This record gives sequence, C-alpha cells and structure tokens, in this order.
Amino acid sequence: MKSERPLKRSIVKLAATIFLGKGFAHAQNWLPGLVLHQPKSPQDMGSILYKGQPVGGLSHVEVLRAAAHEVVHIVGSGPSIAGIDFSKVGPREAILLNGAISLMGEAIAAPLAIAVEDERFVWRHFPLMRDRIGAGTLCLFSVGVIRAICENDRTWLADKSVVLIDDLRKPYRLRRRSDRELGALDFAVVDGRGAGFSRDPSRGVFQGGSVAVSAVQFAAYCRPRIIGLFGIDITNAGEPRFYETAGDTAGSGIVGAAGRIVAHFVLARRVCAEHNIELLNFSPVSALIGAGFPYDPRFAAAKAATA
Repeated sequence: MKSERPLKRSIVKLAATIFLGKGFAHAQNWLPGLVLHQPKSPQDMGSILYKGQPVGGLSHVEVLRAAAHEVVHIVGSGPSIAGIDFSKVGPREAILLNGAISLMGEAIAAPLAIAVEDERFVWRHFPLMRDRIGAGTLCLFSVGVIRAICENDRTWLADKSVVLIDDLRKPYRLRRRSDRELGALDFAVVDGRGAGFSRDPSRGVFQGGSVAVSAVQFAAYCRPRIIGLFGIDITNAGEPRFYETAGDTAGSGIVGAAGRIVAHFVLARRVCAEHNIELLNFSPVSALIGAGFPYDPRFAAAKAATA
C-alpha cells in the first residue's frame, strides 16, 4: 500500500496538533491559506479563497435537493461494484463517492453529484478527478479536500458547483465540539454511542469513517423515496477497489472503522424511516447485512452464459 499524503502535509498536521491542541488540531484542514465563506441562504453564493485569491464559489445544499429525484443512489467503490448493472440507474440519481467517479461518462453518464471527503484521495487520484469531473458538476467536498485541490491546481474549482461537507465534530474555523455540544444541536440526532445524523447538512454533517456516512445525510436532506447503497461493502476494504489493481492499492481505514460506519447507518435508517425514506442495500457482501440491511439483488448484473 502506498502513502497518499505528502510529507509536507503530514508535517502541517503534526504541527497543528502540537501548537493548537486537540480542540483546534483540525485547523490543518484549512492551513495554510484556505478561506471559505459559506452561503447564508439558498439564494446566496459563497466563495472559496486560496492564499488571498478567489478560486471558486460555494453553493448551498439546496442545489442538491433541487436536482434530486425520488431515488438517490449512493455509489461507493467497494469491489462488489463490479457485479452491478448500472444501466438500470437513471440519470441524476447517483452520488458517486471517491473512486466511483471513474464510472462517469461510462457506466453512469450523468450523476447527481460526486463526493470526496478524505484529502488523501486528492493527492493520489487528482488526475482521475481532472479527467472525469467536468465543468458544472455538483461536488460535495470537505474542507481538507478543497485545500488539497487548491494545492494541486488552484484554477480547477472555478467551473465546479461546490457544496461544503463540514464536520460537525470538527467544524471549519470553530473549536472541536464535545458530545454534549453535539447533542444540544437542534438539527442533530445522536444515539449516545458515538453515532450521529444531521438533518441539515448546510450546517454540517457527522463524519463516521467513510464518506458514505456523510453522503447519506445529504441524500436524506433531498427527501427521496428511496436511498440505494452500492459498493458500501466495508467487510472487504482491504481488497483492491473496483478501479484499482492488486499491488497498487491505497490504504483504507474502513476495516478499523467498520463498527462506527455501521452504527451511523443504523441511526440513518431510523431517521430516514421518520420521513418514509427507505434505505436499500445492493451489495451482497456488505457488513450492513448483519445490521438489518438485507441484500437486494435488483441491480445485479446477469451472469455470463456458460459454455
């Protein structure tokens, strides 16, 4: 497995922890040089500045809701994706996570949005992002991802529609929140065991070990009838993702965070049920199966005929 984060970023991360303490260690996500101005309402446009220069705009999450349909699919990059028939997925239905953007222009011609939360993906796969993510694409990006993109190419964000994935536990420009503070937020739901769910992603989401956890909160905000889960395998995160090859895989923290990821999805299912939103699992090997998300085979690709 290869390291994705450059040495200079590891140094910044360490320095932030030492000099700013645990409460503000996440300042490494915007240091040095990133300034974000969030839109104050759905009608406003925010801005992204990098080293004093405007490099792009920030949109309100309402743009995602306006573009969404009755079905929103969250497409991860687990190995099970190889067995999916994406011809059954309609246009503007899918939120593509991380390496699932490699499906753009091929299996999925017109996604609803793409979502990247971990800056390490940018450092390893920015050429893929540049190749697949075209002008006007709706992009859900975390603070660290936006800064990493600017470090790679500060012009790239100018023609993208960017919505911020802000971490409620470690919010942009604010001190890390305690569990008590999180529980007091009127738009947040917590289970008392570490899992959380935000009813208003414009004010932040609970990150939970996988960008899929954040994506389901954005999807639920759109109030679809169904949220479908593709490639959210969790159990086989040590294997090459569907777009990787053996011997050339990026490290993954998903195996170690499996319990936390599943707990967040269990809470998400409870919140979604309150709004008559059904969560369906389309991965036959997902760890979610054991938590009450049975495998639904409706998108399984037909097996090749045997001779």
